[in-house]
Amino acid sequence: MTKPNAPLRIDIASDVMCPWCIIGYLQLAHALEATGTAHEIHWHPFELNPEMPADGQNMREHIIEKYGSTPEQSEASRRQMTEVGKGLGFEFSFADDMRMHNTFNLHQLLHWAEQQGRMHDLKLALFEAHFTHRRDLSDNNVLAEEAAGIGLDKSEALAVLEDQRFADEVRSVEHFWLQQGVRGVPAVVFDRKHLVTGAQGVDNYTRILEQLNEMSA
Repeated sequence: MTKPNAPLRIDIASDVMCPWCIIGYLQLAHALEATGTAHEIHWHPFELNPEMPADGQNMREHIIEKYGSTPEQSEASRRQMTEVGKGLGFEFSFADDMRMHNTFNLHQLLHWAEQQGRMHDLKLALFEAHFTHRRDLSDNNVLAEEAAGIGLDKSEALAVLEDQRFADEVRSVEHFWLQQGVRGVPAVVFDRKHLVTGAQGVDNYTRILEQLNEMSA
């Protein structure tokens, strides 16, 4: 149990390729602000498509193949996410040529950024780079540019991606969350014990936070 007045620990397993992950986080962020909840966010790696080749796959084709969605359902989902995102202050800029990418290198870069206290900033920058600006996050140069954009060293970012120095550590963390039963994201764990999956909406997150605040009072 979180001690009274201590920040609420929130662990989030997610993938930057997942639109509901940024939606869910922003819904949670709004709820945290509305309830005045002191908190600490800890992001963790999860790959939606670990077997995906480096050059990725067209996003719409991937969704249709993986989930059996029709083109009409895919388009309706994009419209829904765009509207939800707009209400949260996030711009989705979907296009027919958008691609899903393998995110293992991306997670390694985030691991490196965490050592400098900048994982959260880089995570949000990468969500925006992918969904708003449609940047190719399978390109190491693009990833390094995004790191530089939040003030991290670009040449060191490239070195991290090229020598794969954090590959084993990232694989280990991914395996841990799979062992915990996480099979879909976002997966949000409050106070190391309360797991909530999916984008729950601002109201539901607010109720969850209020209940947790009552429990810790």
